[in-house]
Amino acid sequence: MPATSPPLPAPPTHAAVLPGTGSDEVFARAVFAPALTAAGLAVTAPRPVAGPALVGESLAALDAAAAAANGPILVGGVSLGAQLAVEWALRNGSRCAGVLAVLPAWAGPPGNAPGAVAARASADLIDRDGLDRALAISTDGVPPWLAAELTRSWRRHGDGLAAGLRAAAAHPAPDLDTLARCRVPVGISACTDDPVHPIELARGWAEALPLASLRQMSLDAFGADPAAAGRASVAAWREAAGAG
Repeated sequence: MPATSPPLPAPPTHAAVLPGTGSDEVFARAVFAPALTAAGLAVTAPRPVAGPALVGESLAALDAAAAAANGPILVGGVSLGAQLAVEWALRNGSRCAGVLAVLPAWAGPPGNAPGAVAARASADLIDRDGLDRALAISTDGVPPWLAAELTRSWRRHGDGLAAGLRAAAAHPAPDLDTLARCRVPVGISACTDDPVHPIELARGWAEALPLASLRQMSLDAFGADPAAAGRASVAAWREAAGAG
């Protein structure tokens, strides 16, 4: 009797996505929800818990989303959220259908990665000058979309913002050797001209991961339509998974 191929796994029906450092679930949903809902997935975007427990609470939120789903889920995120999604996937392979990683910021210890340096500097600025002054300085000269995002999300983090920024800036991402042990497909999207999230880092992730595909865009394109990054990561995930 000829051998038969094993049945393909059922496609995921749920996804959980996390924001980046100092960002919030509003932006995470804006990035990912259009592409995921169009694909028929229910999307969970938990609000980050401000303060020193930010990282642990974010990983716990992915645990909760997986526990509530009826099968393996897609996990994803922006910047820190992307790194936590991969970290969760490495620990929960049987519960994970893949990862959507937008703008990964570092691999291994954060060290002097631009994103970590920026987060620490922002935390120091907030502690020294207060939130209003820190926002005025941090949004001076940046694109309007970024100024609006920072203003909303930083105010929503409230008194825990500086501690959350420091917690994020101290948390190591999986290093390249660890990424090589990831067994789920990963779709990556990144900007070619973003100094805080270097494209070389995203390319390093894509090369290290066994099942990964990378889509690239400009920072202007991302700012004009954040959902473009979500669509790109979903398309890259499908490619990495062999679905075209």
